[in-house]
Amino acid sequence: MELHQISRNLRVRLLCLGAILFCAVQSAYAEKADSLKETQIDAENLKHDGKLNITTLTGDVVLTRGTLVVRASRAVLTELGGRQKNAQLFSSPGKLASFRQKRDGGENLWVEGEAERIEYNDKTEEVKFISKAKIRYLEEKKVTQEQEGEFLSYDSLNDVFLATNTSSGQRVPGAGRVKLTIQPKTEKPAN
Repeated sequence: MELHQISRNLRVRLLCLGAILFCAVQSAYAEKADSLKETQIDAENLKHDGKLNITTLTGDVVLTRGTLVVRASRAVLTELGGRQKNAQLFSSPGKLASFRQKRDGGENLWVEGEAERIEYNDKTEEVKFISKAKIRYLEEKKVTQEQEGEFLSYDSLNDVFLATNTSSGQRVPGAGRVKLTIQPKTEKPAN
């Protein structure tokens, strides 16, 4: 196979894997139009292992699709067989991987979050935010709801949100607490 064909195949695979990763955040009432946009992945370095079907991106990784922007120090994209894919995004020491995306339902509605590691499995359609995880829902710049914990996950197939007090996803008595904060609605003044 010629080098330009390998390069083209790699680009197609990366775009597909990136698109699958972004489907996870779509479940949080994300802007539906984003699912129709192309996915772009930028990094300082890329290594693809065709035998293992693993692509590793390092150095200021930025994944963009429409209004969605995910930033991490390193991303590992894995084909697990057939059409099943898994993506893991990692922060650098002392920092957090982050995402931000516009939500449907209003002019300036956003969801943003951060964690030391973000994982997504396209077969189970579950996204996991692991270690120092925080997710915020915003109206313009005002936070309306916030979740915090060592492990936050969302199963979009079953519409189940889980927060636990350890980064393994297991509840351990006395290991810490999870937190949900819901801000009161404020009335807009009548004109």
